Order: sequence, then structure tokens, then C-alpha cells
Amino acid sequence: MKRWVSLAVFAVATGVVTAFATPANAQDAAKGAVVFRACRACHTVGPAARNKAGPMLNGVVGRKAASVPGFEYSKAMEDAAAKGLVWNEANLKAYLESPDTFLPRGVMAFAGVKDSAKLNDLISYLKTQK
Repeated sequence: MKRWVSLAVFAVATGVVTAFATPANAQDAAKGAVVFRACRACHTVGPAARNKAGPMLNGVVGRKAASVPGFEYSKAMEDAAAKGLVWNEANLKAYLESPDTFLPRGVMAFAGVKDSAKLNDLISYLKTQK
């Protein structure tokens, strides 16, 4: 029993407990809303969402690529959609990290989100936008 108490005191004192309480890839939708501010120049979400320079992003997580009615997609995006691209979390992460790498000849004028925590938060936020 003394050994467990000693380990618990050590864990609290050194901060090891937080490593178990918070997963390494924890996502925070509220922080993601802040990250999304950079996207608002071209994209919208929410009840009044509409297409702008980019498509509206309600329901993007799990949606087939190039499928928003009324939006004119690039040839590269249409080709990717024809090959079955779906915006699951892994594909969104790869695309939003480096759009030009994920989709060569795409037209999204965005350098990408290089910070993985911010990227995870952004995806978490997008998941809340139905």
C-alpha cells in the first residue's frame, strides 16, 4: 500500500497524472472555432451557411468530396470525388495540413494548418457543424 501511495504522490508531483487524463490527440471544438476564423474568408458554417469562394462546410465530416449543390469545384476535386474521396477525419487532416500536397492542381488558396493540435481542434469543430 505504501508503494502505491508513493507512486501516486510522485505522479501528482511530476505531472504524470495529466499524461493519463489528457490524450495526446485531444480535440477541443471551442478552440477549433477560433482556428476556423482563418477559413471564414472563403467558407461558412451554421444555419445560414452558403457557398462563397469555397463551399459551405456544414456536414463536411463524412461527406463525399465535391458534393455541395450549387458549388463549382475544380477539375482536380471533381476527379478526386469520382475516385471516391470522402471527407473522413484522416482525409480532412491530410488535406487541411497541406492542400497542395493532398490535392495537386486544386485551387484552395490556403497554406494549411501545420500545428497538429490546432488541426485536430479544427476538425473537432467541423464535426459539430451539421
